[in-house]
Amino acid sequence: QVQLVESRGGLVQAVGSLILSCAASANIFRVSTFAWYRQAPGKQRELVARHTYDGNTDYADFVKGRFAISRDNVKNTVTLQMNSLKPEDTAVYYCNAQLRFNLYEYWGQGTQVTVSS
Repeated sequence: QVQLVESRGGLVQAVGSLILSCAASANIFRVSTFAWYRQAPGKQRELVARHTYDGNTDYADFVKGRFAISRDNVKNTVTLQMNSLKPEDTAVYYCNAQLRFNLYEYWGQGTQVTVSS
């Protein structure tokens, strides 16, 4: 059984920082590309950051220089470090895992991040 369990988000003031983590089942961790997506009210879900199974990362333009994604292959966790948060970063954040061999995707339950001005 595959599980993606996200840490609790929270309420943070603008320019503050927050860390999200996603714990994944060991059977998929090393063969998956992991990503964080977000969805704000009334908007489509959008990609925030991605970390491939072979170590490459990429970021949406709106978070470049502020957010950093990393993965720990021992603890089977993916972390999103969010700095210089803005009110427009308010959204539900989702952890995503995509298997490298068949591109099947798994999703976490989502965690709310609210940034106050």
